[in-house]
Amino acid sequence: MSAREVDVVVIGAGAVGENVADRTVQGGLSTVLVEAELVGGECSYWACMPSKALLRAGAAIRAARAVAGAAEAVTGEVDPRAVFRRRDRITHDRDDSSQVEWVDGAGIELIRGHARFAGPRRMTVTASDGTVTELVARHAVAVCTGSVPVLPDVPGLAELDPWTSRDATAASEVPDTLAVLGGGVVGCELATAYASLGSRVTLIARHGLLGGEEPFAGELVRDGLEAQGVRVLTDTDVVEAHRAEKNAVLTLGDGSRVLAERVLVATGRVGRTHDLGLEELGLEAGTAIEVDDTMRVPGHDWLYAVGDVNGRAKLTHQGKYQARAAGDAIAARAAGRAVGDAPWGAHVATADHRAVPQVTFTDPEVASVGLTAAAAEKAGLRTRVLDYDLSWIAGATVYADDYRGQARAVVDLDRGVLVGATFVGPDVGELLQAATIAIVGEVPLDRLWHAVPAYPTVSEVWLRWLEALGRPGAGT
Repeated sequence: MSAREVDVVVIGAGAVGENVADRTVQGGLSTVLVEAELVGGECSYWACMPSKALLRAGAAIRAARAVAGAAEAVTGEVDPRAVFRRRDRITHDRDDSSQVEWVDGAGIELIRGHARFAGPRRMTVTASDGTVTELVARHAVAVCTGSVPVLPDVPGLAELDPWTSRDATAASEVPDTLAVLGGGVVGCELATAYASLGSRVTLIARHGLLGGEEPFAGELVRDGLEAQGVRVLTDTDVVEAHRAEKNAVLTLGDGSRVLAERVLVATGRVGRTHDLGLEELGLEAGTAIEVDDTMRVPGHDWLYAVGDVNGRAKLTHQGKYQARAAGDAIAARAAGRAVGDAPWGAHVATADHRAVPQVTFTDPEVASVGLTAAAAEKAGLRTRVLDYDLSWIAGATVYADDYRGQARAVVDLDRGVLVGATFVGPDVGELLQAATIAIVGEVPLDRLWHAVPAYPTVSEVWLRWLEALGRPGAGT
């Protein structure tokens, strides 16, 4: 069989791969998109969208109960079957035909099957019926295969047939009891979701909750989980697991036990690079693929790794951001045009380093961007940390009767700019883009005095931060 030549091959048709392919086609390059599962990938069917669908009903009820007048109208609990039906509508019952239609309309060729490298620029794609297609990329191959969950090395855990995040977001029944292993974003969100759906949830975390965030974020999320009835066990670990009749039995380091009908493992993810034939390229399978800021793999001028596979920022929006940079860089290099690879250039993902926004959809929400106070100190910056209780703001008073929230700004005193922001409270995800713009744009703090927040909104926290810092030249 003779190999077919195309300009670009993109392996993985999730949100990241779709964006790489879209940019290379718009750059005039013939592009083949290879996908072994569903076009649209993890985010569309098993992660971002279904998890937020599972969370939304409980969040809406709790928001109503926090406002006198609305609280009296809430007469029932979350209806799990209705939640699952809505989740299925949002994920199109895991039917990717609309995504396939978009790919076709964008001028991208789709091949379904599993891709493996057979050498530099060369790969085989094996379809489910055994049909093999051989491809050679004239200009570039982009690996956009996402990530997979990591199962901890705990004796007996695998034999329990534990849920991963995919199982939890695709389930149609609510277990009576659920043990969640992991205190990161996935563990905290799914503990929140299943508690609202009626499970008695125990969350077990090796350290605290949301370890990459400011410490107060994990503390407030713990309070919120416990208010929902979740049992939160931190600074402990599962050392052995087995099944006894209906329940899984998890033995903790102190000898105590947790019994649960179901166990959900949410202890981390690694790039999906295990079965791609990377060894044919001299690269190690099963690990993150190193890249430069244009997402190109050092030592391979034709190979790119975009999204979770490079381990830089395992978030859908950051992967899509990387994809836009990589796709445009591929097209520019193919045409012999200059590549803007300086920081904040047209073909780089500079924000991955110090301006990554993230929202954790717990109750309360956590929204953060940039550096934490500890990370800024570690980076050697001379900073000032500004903390403010969001409940003191007029907008919070009218939002909910017992509003609880906290906000922190991290200021670089030498440059006079914001380098980090964290918000914890109801719906604070909608505050995040303003902070992201301020950090990426390096907006001088003295100019932010002229960005007047509307009254009464929770965004007045920006004014409170500035007041605490003092206005240059105003004598305060």
